[in-house]
Amino acid sequence: MRCGTVGLIGILALGLLSAPLAANAQSAGKVWRIGYLLSGSGGIPEAFRQGLRELGYVEGRNLAFEPRGADSKLDRLPALAAELVRLPVDVLVTDGTPPTLAAKAATSTIPIVFANATDPVGSGLIASWTQPGGNITGAAGAGTEELGKRLELLKEVVPAATRVAVLLPLDSPLYGVSVQHLQTAAQRLRIDLHLMAIRDAATELEPTFAALARERVDALYGLVATLIPHRTRIVELAAASRLPAIYNQRAFVEAGGLMFYNVDLAALLRRVAIMVGKILGGATPAAIPAEYPTKFHLAINLRTAKALGITMPPSLLLLADEVIQ
Repeated sequence: MRCGTVGLIGILALGLLSAPLAANAQSAGKVWRIGYLLSGSGGIPEAFRQGLRELGYVEGRNLAFEPRGADSKLDRLPALAAELVRLPVDVLVTDGTPPTLAAKAATSTIPIVFANATDPVGSGLIASWTQPGGNITGAAGAGTEELGKRLELLKEVVPAATRVAVLLPLDSPLYGVSVQHLQTAAQRLRIDLHLMAIRDAATELEPTFAALARERVDALYGLVATLIPHRTRIVELAAASRLPAIYNQRAFVEAGGLMFYNVDLAALLRRVAIMVGKILGGATPAAIPAEYPTKFHLAINLRTAKALGITMPPSLLLLADEVIQ
């Protein structure tokens, strides 16, 4: 009887051991497919790739990427999200609020991890930061505080500025929210905002900047994520208008814009990679708290400052993460 009991225990123990071993053997040969949906264009960011590599997920070995970019045409996002869902992908990573909204509309079952989305609770992407609920979690981008922070930085560079133009795409889903929070910050700083709502950048940029010249604004504030393809022309027009400008996209400073301030995307994408790794390991998005941004990046183009006749405050140069000489 005792021998029979021991034998039974041994068989049960062997079965319990073999189950995870079989599962591991099955997953060892699996190639995980990661969708990546963004408003603009380009491939998978290197910081995200590196974050996954550090977790043991390597493209070509156990990982395949499916990037889809809307080339700054936001109306293309729903079809691209639906395409990724049909493949299907194991996890859908979204860059920004519009792609995340499109992904949420396309699937309620495939895990979605957002990167750089603004106000994910207020925009209805998640139920709360600690308990996202549903199939979505992620690392948020700049919040409403950063909208005011950029205005403060601009005021520090141009203390006499009282009239600031705000350039932003009219098709942004956060247009109204952004304007509301900017107006609040502007009142505190005693700044009068002049909105430049752009629907068609190819035809509207020149007339808009011409109107600004007549209104004699002192500086430019750019919320320009979907206007990146037009960055060179925007920077040229700002320079021709002698307008100091701050942008929320680093590409504009690389093109000759004066300043950039936003979330440190490389740090944020490494956090997103960790979340994706948890999901591939069996966790659900609902069990992974969404994260606030904790690291920001300030870039200053000194060549542009010199061309505009601006002496950058030494305190600001000390705070800068990147100074372009």
